[in-house]
Amino acid sequence: MRRIRRNAWIFACTSGILQVLCFPKPALYFLSWVALAPLIYAILQCREQDALLALADDGKYFAPASAWQGFLLGYVSGIIWYLGSCYWVFNTMHEYGGLNVATSAVLLILYALYLGLYHGLFGLLLALTAARRNGYSLRALLFAPFIWVAVELARAYVTSFPWDLLGYTQIDNIPLTRIASVTGVYGLSFEIALVNTVVTAAFLVPRQKRTSLLVVSVAAIALLEAGDFVSPPALPTTQGATLVQSNVPILDEPWTLDYELETLHALSTLSVRPQATPNGEPGLIIWPEAPAPFFTTDLHVRTTLADIARSMNSAIIASTIGIRGFNNPSGERQIYNAASVIVPFGEYVPFADLLVFAQKLTREVGTFSRGHSRAPLQVGGAQVGVFICYESIFPNEVRQFARNGAQLFVNVSNDGWYGNTSAPLQHLNMARMRAIENHRWLLRDTNTGVTAVIDPYGRIVARAPRFERTALQGEYNLENDTTFYTRHGDWFPMLCAVVALLGMLVRWMDRRNQQVLVSA
Repeated sequence: MRRIRRNAWIFACTSGILQVLCFPKPALYFLSWVALAPLIYAILQCREQDALLALADDGKYFAPASAWQGFLLGYVSGIIWYLGSCYWVFNTMHEYGGLNVATSAVLLILYALYLGLYHGLFGLLLALTAARRNGYSLRALLFAPFIWVAVELARAYVTSFPWDLLGYTQIDNIPLTRIASVTGVYGLSFEIALVNTVVTAAFLVPRQKRTSLLVVSVAAIALLEAGDFVSPPALPTTQGATLVQSNVPILDEPWTLDYELETLHALSTLSVRPQATPNGEPGLIIWPEAPAPFFTTDLHVRTTLADIARSMNSAIIASTIGIRGFNNPSGERQIYNAASVIVPFGEYVPFADLLVFAQKLTREVGTFSRGHSRAPLQVGGAQVGVFICYESIFPNEVRQFARNGAQLFVNVSNDGWYGNTSAPLQHLNMARMRAIENHRWLLRDTNTGVTAVIDPYGRIVARAPRFERTALQGEYNLENDTTFYTRHGDWFPMLCAVVALLGMLVRWMDRRNQQVLVSA
């Protein structure tokens, strides 16, 4: 077996770098249309060997990678992508985790080595699909987009880390993102991977056909990318909200009662500012997830929230910390995130069954009732789907709120752990996609930013400056219609997985038939 040629390694590494550049920062989204092409080309033109039937222009014949070679090429590309796009893991571990530079760097590398396996899986499956031992395979090109989406689905359901799926690069392309209301973000990933395969094909066909195919590819990319310049009129709003950005620092020293009272007073002051309420009624007030230990059992926290609700005659959604096991004789307790809803003249804290990736750590606290499903919370006359921090990156989890009647999405998060890296911007784009998929307004309230009001097109219509303690006044509307994706979930990526398996089956049958012919 011939070794992987040097240019194939170069193409695979180039693909990894281009994928990094597609996401914030620097957010060169247009590069997504060609970012995968070098990797696909490297896998399908991997080995250099003598040709008996056909010769390339340079007198050499390039054969597709073996399964192992395809895995290695994809793996290297994936490692580069995760190191460059998720470098914030180092910052979080070092600055906030208290680990030294060397340990933090090792953890980042191990993280990339682990998650890079998915890119390796893509390379392996693509190589297995290649129908010919020599030359590139049209069959592999046809199945490549399906394989890519199937691997993205595995990232969501196997590792529970569907961070920065390829479709998020088109978050500002409003005409194209209409696909997501039917297929979820995976449909956008498929579209991008499909264009990349066409670009790849342009460099695989004979030279006399290359120019025409390149022209078609560039024209298609220009047409698709032109959607970035299309912006529908502003959507009507009937409701108002105050999103409090607490900007609570992540403290090394103990949290004292004096500091807690001072913080509660500052946030209370921001909460009672006049609210932008188009219909003249009291607007919703939201507090974000924060490193502050605002326990649901803390009388100072409960009193402050109740006083705000009464004085403003408004409902409040606040991220708090719940404790289970106060009266447990063994002394064992569980601490978990919770979304508390406080309404005037009364208090109710439903703890929705949200944290799938953390084994659903939602439990009862004191006399408060706990949620058993992804049913929306009743906030005044509205049904609100509340999801906390990391949950926003799971399309199938969030869409269940809308399917169960949520008219508005609220996402509370603490992105302060990421520091001044690109992670908060990446996280923001993923949350924006949830609004697009389900045609819902999204009120996203964070500790340090990005705090924003997002419309059903995924547009940011109001935004607070980062790293400031402030309150964002925003307007939104309640939506009742449901999208195809809301009703049917991840049908499209599952279909892609079936098609990818079909490609493996067809390849296996093809090889089996060849062996039969040879033996005959």
